[in-house]
Amino acid sequence: MTEMFDMVVVGGGPSGATAANDLALAGFKVMLLDRMGRIKPCGGAVPPRLLKDFDVPLDLLCTTANSARMISPTDNKVDMPVGEGGWVGMVDRDVFDEWLRVRAAKNGADRRDGTFEALERDADGTAVVAYRPKGAERGSDLIKVRTKMLIGCDGCNSSVARAALPEETLPFVAAYHEVVESPPEGFGDFAGNRCDVFYQGKHSPDFYAWVFPHGDKTSIGTGSAVQGFELRKAVTALRAELNMGEDTCKTVRVEGAPIPLRPRKKWDNGKDVVVAGDAAGTVAPASGEGIFYAMTAGREAAAAAAEAVKSGDPSKLGLARKRFLKAHGTVFRVLGIMQWWWYRSDTMREKFVKLCMDKDIQQLTWEAYMNKELARKKPMAHVRIFLKDSVELVTGILSGGGAREGKNAGKRAQN
Repeated sequence: MTEMFDMVVVGGGPSGATAANDLALAGFKVMLLDRMGRIKPCGGAVPPRLLKDFDVPLDLLCTTANSARMISPTDNKVDMPVGEGGWVGMVDRDVFDEWLRVRAAKNGADRRDGTFEALERDADGTAVVAYRPKGAERGSDLIKVRTKMLIGCDGCNSSVARAALPEETLPFVAAYHEVVESPPEGFGDFAGNRCDVFYQGKHSPDFYAWVFPHGDKTSIGTGSAVQGFELRKAVTALRAELNMGEDTCKTVRVEGAPIPLRPRKKWDNGKDVVVAGDAAGTVAPASGEGIFYAMTAGREAAAAAAEAVKSGDPSKLGLARKRFLKAHGTVFRVLGIMQWWWYRSDTMREKFVKLCMDKDIQQLTWEAYMNKELARKKPMAHVRIFLKDSVELVTGILSGGGAREGKNAGKRAQN
């Protein structure tokens, strides 16, 4: 008899591990299937709210940062202190993701190492998940389990989404980073308590590059949607600029993966499959922030799947996307517009970094990041920011700044 589960979660990153943990705690029989050894390239920044919302211990942070530095194409630097004793938590995904998986298993999830291969159906229509266990040779028999609900948290190129959802091509940024050994206090011009973001075409023609502290390590990476842009060479060049090359800062590991730039239009099949995390496209545009949103989407997918099973109403699966976008859709739309407008050329990115000097913008940016919603405390600050942005927009249009890429950027925004 094929083993039966209430829920099978594919993918053990922050989204999948959170979904499995929530469902196990709720008393469901859950299997968590994860392809071990895969770590997504990630700067590792998390807001304090994440630790509170998902009961993550403070000691899981490898360090904290209390400011960010924005570097323009002409090498102008703008420091943005968090202020008032605030901080941004930094995690190493190698350690963080494993802790989440272990927690889910301790709370009752049946953790298995393997690769999702296919979604099949029994004679009665019940979902059957076929997977290849870790270490099994190609051509060997697959292991199959039956499930009431399948939750796909298996990344931007989700196999679960391809197997069960309408075909949809998400715009994405290809990301790559190198984790290197470095002194906790920093190295050269890089401070161990600051996140540096490079808005320079030489390091990324349409996104940004980063240098983020990880305690005794540093994540140095970049991303781009431009085909042919050589990410590895860009990171090598950035490390050389910072005097953090292999001769001074030993490389610990390297990772690359696509990062989606907008949520999928459909997260579920209306029957027994729902996706979350990168598989659902829940990475914030412009910032590329994904951990908090992945865990939030995983929680919403788990809650929707639980409601669908308990009520016998599969339409409940649609609540996952609906609830997520109700809470975060406005932020995603605003950040999408920002990326479309300000990242299109070095001319516009120079203006963007200049805007970041504004104290109102800095304060509202950090409030929005910490609280995961658009700040509403100071309406006049929003008015001032709107007027400043309007001047920059009009100036950019009149001067032709970024217009060379305007047509293509507009198409990307529509996609």
